[in-house]
Amino acid sequence: MPAQTQFPERAKQHRGSRWLVGRIEKKGLKPRYAAYIVIAFWSVAIVVFGVVERLIDPDTFGSIWLGIWWATQTVTTVGYGDVVPQQTAGKVIAVFLMLGGLSFLAVLTGAITSMFVTRAQEESQEESADQMMERLDELSSQLKAIRADLDGRQGSGQP
Repeated sequence: MPAQTQFPERAKQHRGSRWLVGRIEKKGLKPRYAAYIVIAFWSVAIVVFGVVERLIDPDTFGSIWLGIWWATQTVTTVGYGDVVPQQTAGKVIAVFLMLGGLSFLAVLTGAITSMFVTRAQEESQEESADQMMERLDELSSQLKAIRADLDGRQGSGQP
């Protein structure tokens, strides 16, 4: 059973939040859904940081699209270096994007690894269950043979 997670009362007030919080409290948060949440969060963050970077440093970032391009390559840790913030505030934003990119990759990698491990465990358990059932069937057949032999001996008067 998943560990109980405590959520602030304010988060439970919105209808969508109540549904999400209830689902997480009952079933836990699967790695796949954690990855979806992180991807959605950073997709929005890329757009927001791209727009903010354009507003802070319009000389370097001639358009919002250039700011989004820079934020995307920063979050994904590619960092071509074709566009670099010149203002201090832009560099601070870059730090947050870089750290976020690292966390994004870590969560995504963990989610993928978790799915592989879960699948392998399920297959292993199925194989163990199949082997156990085969062994139980074998033992059951042997037990029936022993009972039949005992019944045959008792009926014929043999010890």
